[in-house]
Amino acid sequence: MPLNLEDKKAIVSEVAAVAASAHSAVAAEYRGLTVTEMTELRAKARQSNVYLRVVKNSLARRAVEGTDFACMQEGLVGPLVLAFSQDDPGAAARLVKDFAKEHKKLEVKLVSVGGQLLGPGELERLASMPTRDQAISLLMAVMKAPLDKFARTLNEVPGKLVRTVAAIRDQKQASA
Repeated sequence: MPLNLEDKKAIVSEVAAVAASAHSAVAAEYRGLTVTEMTELRAKARQSNVYLRVVKNSLARRAVEGTDFACMQEGLVGPLVLAFSQDDPGAAARLVKDFAKEHKKLEVKLVSVGGQLLGPGELERLASMPTRDQAISLLMAVMKAPLDKFARTLNEVPGKLVRTVAAIRDQKQASA
């Protein structure tokens, strides 16, 4: 059933609004996936806060025009599902990568982050990016490490004195 003009405009504006606020996008060819598998992918996308949509390529080109993902326009050919990361830049990449491990028919075609078009091989690198919480905890660990080392160093002075006194005591007891 063909879409009327109003439906097309609504789809373009919805995808454009999501693309304007998204951190990254992944386009994957879904040819050969069953309806059950696509439903499973959509459910996982909802859990990961990833916007997932199958859109006609002509409408997708119009939707990403004027956004950071305009670089994807030429590559939008064939049956593609678009995945936009809303909160975490690596969420869409992780979702597609994990799903493609189980379902070999899902093939990554385009990856885009920050206005740059990356090759399908860069999906692994984007997927391995830490989440916001992981990045904050890594930063805190790096900031805390010098303080921990300083505290251990300060604690070592009295500890060394105690060990020296204990060694002298043991030595005197052994000679007595």
